[in-house]
Amino acid sequence: MDIDFKDYQLRCELRGHEDDVRGICVCGDGNIATSSRDRTVRLWTPSASDKRKYEAAKVLLGHKSFVGPLAWISPSGELPEGGIVSGGMDTLVMVWDLRTGEARTLKGHQMQVTGITLDGDDIVSASVDCTLIRWRNGQPTEHWEAHKAPVQAVIRFPSGELVTGSSDKTLKLWRGKTCTQTFVGHTDTVRGLAVMPDLGILSASHDGSIRLWAVSGECLMEMVDHTSIVYSVDSHASGLIVSGSEDGFAKIWKDGVCVQSIEHPGCVWDAKFLEDGEIVTACSDGAIRIWTNQQDRMADSAELELFDSGLSSYKRSRKRVGGLKLEELPGLEALQVPGTTDGQTKVIREGDNGVAYAWISSELKWDKIGEVVDGPEDSMKHPVLDGVQYDYVFDVDIGDGEPIRKLPYNRSDNPYDTADKWLLKENLPLSYRQQIVEFILANSGQSDFNLDSSFRDPYTGSSAYVPGAPSQLAAKQARPTFRHIPKKGMLVFDVAQFDGILKKINEFNNALLSNQEKKNLSLTDIEIARLGAIVKILKDTSHYHSSKFADADIDLMLKLLESWPCEMMFPVIDIFRMVILHPDGAAGLLRHLEGKEDVLMESIKRVTGNPSVPANFLTSIRAVTNLFRNSAYYNWLQKHRSEILDAFSSCSSSPNKNLQLSYSTLLLNYAVLLIEKKDEEGQSQVLSATLEMLDGLVKRIALDFDVENIAKAARTSKEAKIAEVGADIELLIKHS
Repeated sequence: MDIDFKDYQLRCELRGHEDDVRGICVCGDGNIATSSRDRTVRLWTPSASDKRKYEAAKVLLGHKSFVGPLAWISPSGELPEGGIVSGGMDTLVMVWDLRTGEARTLKGHQMQVTGITLDGDDIVSASVDCTLIRWRNGQPTEHWEAHKAPVQAVIRFPSGELVTGSSDKTLKLWRGKTCTQTFVGHTDTVRGLAVMPDLGILSASHDGSIRLWAVSGECLMEMVDHTSIVYSVDSHASGLIVSGSEDGFAKIWKDGVCVQSIEHPGCVWDAKFLEDGEIVTACSDGAIRIWTNQQDRMADSAELELFDSGLSSYKRSRKRVGGLKLEELPGLEALQVPGTTDGQTKVIREGDNGVAYAWISSELKWDKIGEVVDGPEDSMKHPVLDGVQYDYVFDVDIGDGEPIRKLPYNRSDNPYDTADKWLLKENLPLSYRQQIVEFILANSGQSDFNLDSSFRDPYTGSSAYVPGAPSQLAAKQARPTFRHIPKKGMLVFDVAQFDGILKKINEFNNALLSNQEKKNLSLTDIEIARLGAIVKILKDTSHYHSSKFADADIDLMLKLLESWPCEMMFPVIDIFRMVILHPDGAAGLLRHLEGKEDVLMESIKRVTGNPSVPANFLTSIRAVTNLFRNSAYYNWLQKHRSEILDAFSSCSSSPNKNLQLSYSTLLLNYAVLLIEKKDEEGQSQVLSATLEMLDGLVKRIALDFDVENIAKAARTSKEAKIAEVGADIELLIKHS
């Protein structure tokens, strides 16, 4: 069966459950069965009077706690109208006769039943107790430990094998009680499974991804677009895939690309295809919804308006801005009241968003700062940013297509110190300082904050400005001064604006698609999705020790380095720069380069041979600098030292201080490497020349950055000089 994709719209809502709807079972007779936290299983049949509707047919009561997985039993002599198998939190498996509404109870699991599938006349159940049980005629015939962690799902593959997904992050393929294949790749619990006809197995995970696996264990595709746990996945004969997630969306996928996202007023626990391609979703708001792409089955305008209204109301009730409920924020009328101090900040409700405004006394108006996308909820654990826990991490959208900026803050910190460092880090004007301080104080509930008079501003050397405080004697603003510990070892560039990088790649790719002569260089939708998956791995720094790149990921990066037009390479090189810092990325790249033409050196020559694109210089020199993180590249770096330094030599005299700084960091890393090889013939002389060039360059950059106390320490040895210059460069990197 093959269908062209058309957007799905609401067909109807089924209401009757009194709590979250947890599971869906599509029955072979056109009916739908659903399970719920309200302890019931309900059967729904198509309405005889309205072809768009379904009607409640049966309510099956018997479980003692919430009900989860369901399976359909086709009609037989024993069950003339068919049956439903259900599993519950109460550890029970129940087999329901749909003609009588009576059930047979199967007891054997010690904990919650999480998965049900049929294998011929047998029932196979999975449980949090880590086991599978095979039931025949109501009796357990096989019972075995399938994983060392809770089993979350089980399905039967068409060839007869069973497939399980577990909290141990793996899938397993079973022939009888023998595991014949383990699928490794997810970085968190495998929650849902489905068969993809003629291709393999689909898995949904707490890591936010859906993967397609060949039976051999090879991951054929990763689909990433959800922003939270993915609970369920299903496929259709047309090739479409649907997934349901904690993020409140059911997403529809075609050829590995998300083609539609359907928002719900709550978590989407389950999503299933009907035989004709329509979709059923189970939501935490207690409703089942059917979605159709057939015009004559779509809900009427009144029903659609009612759904949209409910969705908007739900979002408003849930949304928080800086720890405050959106619905509690003042409206635009609050901007009619003048501010009391220059830089005073207000957060205003505009539609479904919170927007920050600052008062400009000289113009007597409120100036829009940007949209406040999110803030911490009182009930949440302390948020973590870059591995550090904070009391607050505000997500702020400053608009103009810029990526969302994260503003971390602890209540024990001085807000002026926090504001100064954040503005410098994000390369925003320091004139926003007071606005940011006001914003921090307002959204952290510190309206009674009193500045310690002994506080000295780390960037100006003077006391911070306090709103409403008496004027102080004017003081000349000091240039920044720092004390630092000598730096040992290599330096790298490990910060990236991933959202902006992907946006630029998409922009360039669209340009290639519209150019008939270069269209063949463009990326496919699957390749774009793969780049998104690469970035997802790179963002998740807490799992660098365990996350892996597929061979296809490395192949794609090398393909782009070799084939994309020179003027479009810098965002690709920027991703490559970060892949190098990932242990598996660096190792995978090294494997792919063995026995092949030197793609890296050729790419360097290509980008430096075209000086009209400064961004290529900056990203490529930083990428080479990052290679020093991994000692496996030392021989390559030594072999090509002269070529690399010559290729980037123009950076030393560039008016761009960031280019100068990047070149200095490259020289520093080479100096550290040369120290290790100083006993080799000729290395000492090269080291001396490198250090002399490096020292002068760092002093010049320090003047450009207006930073004192740089490169002035007495250095009695080359090692000491490297340590001091390393500290200087590390400081300048932070200050740039």
